[in-house]
Amino acid sequence: MAGIMENIFAPVFLPLEDVITETPTIKTFVTCPDPPIHFRAGQFMQLTVPGVGEAPFTPSSSPYEPERLEITVLKAGTVTDALHKLKPGDIVGLRGPFGKGYPLEKFYKKEILVVGGGVGLAPLRALLLALFHDIDKVERVSIKYGAKNPEELVYYKFFDEWAKYKKVDMTITIDTPHPGWEGNVGLVTELLKVLDINLNNSYSVVCGPEVMLKFVTLSLLNAKFTPKQIYLSMNRNMSCGMGICGRCNVGPYYLCKDGPDMNYDLIKDFPGVLG
Repeated sequence: MAGIMENIFAPVFLPLEDVITETPTIKTFVTCPDPPIHFRAGQFMQLTVPGVGEAPFTPSSSPYEPERLEITVLKAGTVTDALHKLKPGDIVGLRGPFGKGYPLEKFYKKEILVVGGGVGLAPLRALLLALFHDIDKVERVSIKYGAKNPEELVYYKFFDEWAKYKKVDMTITIDTPHPGWEGNVGLVTELLKVLDINLNNSYSVVCGPEVMLKFVTLSLLNAKFTPKQIYLSMNRNMSCGMGICGRCNVGPYYLCKDGPDMNYDLIKDFPGVLG
C-alpha cells in the first residue's frame, strides 16, 4: 500500500483504534493500517462511513509514522456528523492518498511561515511534523494560529512541545476576549501585521476557512510576500480524487490532482479563488 492504493476506486476498510476528542466540535480518528499507508504531508484521503457516505480529509499525523494514520475532523455535515458518533472498533473505509502534497523540498533552507485558523491546523499538523522531523534542513518555522475561543484551539496540548523545537516559534490568538484568557485577542491576521521574517528567503503556508484564506492572503501580500511565496490549502469541492468529476477545478487545475495545496501565483487570476 505504498503510495496510492492498487485499486483507487475501492476503499480499504479498517477498525478505528482510537477516537480523540480535541475540542467540543473536533475529533481525531486513529487507524493502524497494515500494511501502512504512506503519504506526503498535505495529501488527502477519501474516508468512508459505511452506509452514510464518503468525504475527503487530510491526514493530520506524521508521514514518517504511516503505521498510525490520524485524521482530524470538524463536525459540519452528514458524513462528519456520522463520524463523530463512531467509537473505537467501528469500521471506516479509506482510499488514497490523492493530490501532490506540500513541496517540502522547496522549503529546505527557508523560513516557513505557517498560518492556520480553527480546524485548519489539522492539515498543517502533518506538515509541521514533517518539518520538525527534518528541522535541521530549514532555517525556521514560525507558526501563527487562531481560533474562535480557547476551547476551539485544536492540539492545544501539543503547543508547548512544538515550541521546544529549535528554530520553531509559535504565536496563538483567539477572535474575541474570553474569561481567563491572557494571550493575544484578535483575528489571526492581526499576528501578520508585524512579521520578523526574512522575506527574501521564505515561504508561507495557509490553511483555514475560506474567508480566512482570503484575508490572510491579502495580509501576506501587504507584508510584501510575493504570490510565488504563498501556498494555500484549497480543500474545496473535491469528490472523486482523480480529476474525473471536474468539481474542484480552478482554471486548468484540479485541486484533487494538482493540489490541494496550491501556489497562489498559479491560481490568483482565476475567478473565485479567494471567495
